[in-house]
Amino acid sequence: MKILVATGKPFAKTAVDGIRKIIEEAGGELQLLEKYTGDDALCQAVSNADGLIVRSDKVTKEVIAAAGQLKIVVRAGAGYDNLDLAACTARGIVAMNTPGQNANAVAELAIGMMVYMARNAFQPGTGSELRGKKLGIHAYGNVGRLVAAIGKGFGMDVYAFDPFVPKDAIEKDGVKVCTAVEELYGQCQYVSLHIPATAQTKQSVGYALLSALPKGGCLVNTARKEVINEAELLRALDERADLKYISDIAPDNHAVLQEKFGTRYFSTPKKMGAETAEANINAGIAAATQIVNFFKSNDKTFQVN
Repeated sequence: MKILVATGKPFAKTAVDGIRKIIEEAGGELQLLEKYTGDDALCQAVSNADGLIVRSDKVTKEVIAAAGQLKIVVRAGAGYDNLDLAACTARGIVAMNTPGQNANAVAELAIGMMVYMARNAFQPGTGSELRGKKLGIHAYGNVGRLVAAIGKGFGMDVYAFDPFVPKDAIEKDGVKVCTAVEELYGQCQYVSLHIPATAQTKQSVGYALLSALPKGGCLVNTARKEVINEAELLRALDERADLKYISDIAPDNHAVLQEKFGTRYFSTPKKMGAETAEANINAGIAAATQIVNFFKSNDKTFQVN
């Protein structure tokens, strides 16, 4: 089996060494395409690959069309909206992600963002503390659970809304369950957002939910920018001088938000939730292991299409 690792932003050397070891010990051959630009290079490199590992790289229908013998593609990370799932399915290619491998890195960033906003973006002046505040977790998955645990360590009162997670599974972690998303936003000073970008969730967080936040409320988005209705975000921040928004990826109206709201708004220049050495290694090793297990025993545990 020939496995291509295609990364415009490469894995750390330790991760590549680990991936190579796993692939070669399974009798496979590893090919590397790093720091490439454009689909042409990827299309050429993937033409004879049996398996493909990517990070945030776009696996488009054109890439899939060029991959004549591809059987599996693994996105090393949780989000997989960079994979054209319809094109994969049409060709019978299994698409996977590596859930949980980046979770701690994202969770720590979310809490760090809360501290940053609570302390006036580290500018002079009186800030506030997280202890005693209510923290809402919007989607109680791998990242949400860790944010809840860290928040409890800070002395926060933690709530969660996730209709897909059983109530007792949330409550056993010492987290209070909200039965409606409006209930979560209506009582939590900090809401940490972890929903995926799907047809149902895109632009689902807008004026109504943001306006429901208590005085001094702050929305922390380490998920996807597409889940925010940006025009309504602007309206809510404009109407309420106490609201704050911090994001791990710049919204399309970043310049306007930055100019109008100063320290009440911040976004990282590029998505960095998974940008730790540990997450980099964990996700790469998991991707390689999943590919080997797929070819060895047809294991499709983390299939997403």
